[in-house]
Amino acid sequence: MLKVLKNLKKSFWSVVIIVALLCLQAAADLALPDYTSKIVNVGIQSGGIKTAVPKVISKENMDILLIFTDSDNEILDNYSFINDVVNKEQEKVIQKFLGKDFDIKANNLYVLNEINIEKEQELVKILATPLMELSTINNEETANKIKEQITVNMPENQKQYILSQSLIDIVKNMPEEQRNVLLEQFTKQINEMADSIKEQAAIASIKEVYINLGVDTDKLQNDYIFSSGIQMLGVALVSMISAVLIMLFSSRVAAKLGQILRDKVFSKVLTFSNKELSEFGAASLITRSTNDIQQIQQLITMLFRVLIYAPIIGVGGFIKVLTNSDNSMAWIIGVAILAILFVVGTLFIVAMPKFKKLQDLTDKLNLVSREILTGLPVIRAFNKEKREEVRFDIANKDLMKTNIFVNRAMSMMMPLLMFIMNSMMILIIWVGGHGVDQGLLQVGDMMAFIQYMMQILMAFLMISMISIMLPRASVSAKRINDVIETEPAIKEKENLKEFNKDKKGLVEFKNVSFRYPDADAEILEDINFTAKPGETTAIIGSTGSGKSTIVNLIPRFYDVTGGELLIDGINIKDVSLKKLRDIIGFVPQKGVLFSGTIESNIKYSDENMSDKQMKEAAEIAQATEFIEAKEKKYQDSIAQGGGNVSGGQKQRLSIARAIAKDPEIFVFDDSFSALDFKTDSTLREALSEKTENKTVIIVAQRISTILNANQIIVLEEGKVVGIGTHEKLMKDNETYRQIALSQLSEEELANNGEKNNNKKETKRKEE
Repeated sequence: MLKVLKNLKKSFWSVVIIVALLCLQAAADLALPDYTSKIVNVGIQSGGIKTAVPKVISKENMDILLIFTDSDNEILDNYSFINDVVNKEQEKVIQKFLGKDFDIKANNLYVLNEINIEKEQELVKILATPLMELSTINNEETANKIKEQITVNMPENQKQYILSQSLIDIVKNMPEEQRNVLLEQFTKQINEMADSIKEQAAIASIKEVYINLGVDTDKLQNDYIFSSGIQMLGVALVSMISAVLIMLFSSRVAAKLGQILRDKVFSKVLTFSNKELSEFGAASLITRSTNDIQQIQQLITMLFRVLIYAPIIGVGGFIKVLTNSDNSMAWIIGVAILAILFVVGTLFIVAMPKFKKLQDLTDKLNLVSREILTGLPVIRAFNKEKREEVRFDIANKDLMKTNIFVNRAMSMMMPLLMFIMNSMMILIIWVGGHGVDQGLLQVGDMMAFIQYMMQILMAFLMISMISIMLPRASVSAKRINDVIETEPAIKEKENLKEFNKDKKGLVEFKNVSFRYPDADAEILEDINFTAKPGETTAIIGSTGSGKSTIVNLIPRFYDVTGGELLIDGINIKDVSLKKLRDIIGFVPQKGVLFSGTIESNIKYSDENMSDKQMKEAAEIAQATEFIEAKEKKYQDSIAQGGGNVSGGQKQRLSIARAIAKDPEIFVFDDSFSALDFKTDSTLREALSEKTENKTVIIVAQRISTILNANQIIVLEEGKVVGIGTHEKLMKDNETYRQIALSQLSEEELANNGEKNNNKKETKRKEE
């Protein structure tokens, strides 16, 4: 897999942008629960008051507050007493809380100085208790109970007097010793409370202080909620834009990687010899170039999000849980993670072996489909449609069953994971609800905890989703690498030689032998002959004697395993493959045409070829008759594989393509077998004029095709059993004689031989 991912270096900057955007999105997503918590805790519950430190407080309330604490100096050092002149910062605070029309001179008040967070936290601890005590005393019900306790043993007239006064006035006028005893009872009860309860009660007291001062607390609350909401929307917008851009760039990177891999696979396949092509198989190579690469693309689209975003969210969310909210419920997340890992791990172990089988079965289905489609005429001719339907059905069902097994296993994962997530949410609400009821946890913190838990579990869900895609993509990556890393059997040497111009067109077989890869016996043994320019060399023999194998060695479709094959006096292993094949015009036994037009097929060797050269080649190949009969002539379309032309027309266009190339050496691998005798004879006669100074090598089954060849090579079981002209071989070679007599009578052979001799004599006289 890593070898495939190395190709991402061509999309380096896109990957960098994706990573940066993922970090930005993760940071934004982790910030959102904090805003939820603040809106609930501060905006709704606390009325927009952030901390238990009043920003403004009247002198009267400050004096009362100082009664309940010994930290007078620590408090007053952080406040400025305002009764006339104010600076800009103080004016800004006053306007925010009390409005522009507030009369500073008529109201003496304290304004909080600019302090850092650490100092503010210290003030919270100092002010929380006295503010709670102030709130308690200001509460009418609580104040009446305290006054009843104070006046229990007092005379009735004194008792009525005390009860008619406010508790604040009573506390102020108490002797210090008695006051300390009373306050000590409050302080003891308050210190036993949780910090969160104390802070909430202190904030409620500050709200009363603000109301008494004339602060519009409703506006303060609305402003805070609106401000936090706008910030939250901004953060959510950043997250959304990042997510859109990430998917855009990820898709582009995945598509680019797919393009690179397809280019590499295709380029490598073009270098394969017949050995590698037969090892992999056409169906498998098609699957690797399409389905396998598609699996990699789908993985890459999600991979960055899982590798970068999921860990940041998972780790970051856990840290936030431990630091920003009550961590007493952190164990719930641990339980959820273990449950998810167990489910994913179990399904992974069960399904993993099936992923490799899926790709192999896809190969098999492609192979069967390809064979049936290409062999459809034969299937119909033998009425074997039912048999092939059964064969296809077996391959199809095998793939279906494996797919069903994998999909069933994987489809169980999502319901199980959702069950775990919902169970954990219920557990959090249950535990958190008790915490809220006991005053140990705020509602906003519980909501934030739920969001963090969802983020953490979603991170693990993403990792589990990638665990589904990764095994199959890993199998696909290995299959792609197998193609890319396969070294072709036919290679070029480092120090290449140039062709010898003095021996242009000369083809020499010197003690050549050949065996197919992994074969036990030699297909060809001790092949020796020379094909000269200006001459026609024909090769004939029974089926399986090695005729096509010999001509396949000339353009190095296979390499000889023994002896030497020389062209232009140079061993073909010592020259460039491109240069070697440039001087050869090869017409295969089975005519191959490409989708396009007649013109594009004839001009295949050089698209800039002149129309005159194209038409001349078509005329020699006896193809002009049917080309001119078509509506668009040379612009008429050719279907894939030449499916819209007959076998003879396809063969003639293949021959025209080789003639148009105008090479040094023509190689015809039984290329005239699809032609009728008349067309065959006319074509060879026209070809002889075109190839006057060229080397022509013809593999043939029909004796009539090679009667006028300058030399005929007779093969039997991979060995040369005769070389000579038709007349010589008829006299001296029994194998050739038997082949000839199996096709023509002695009289026909004699007449043809006489005609050939006359033609040769006429040609000699003309020269």
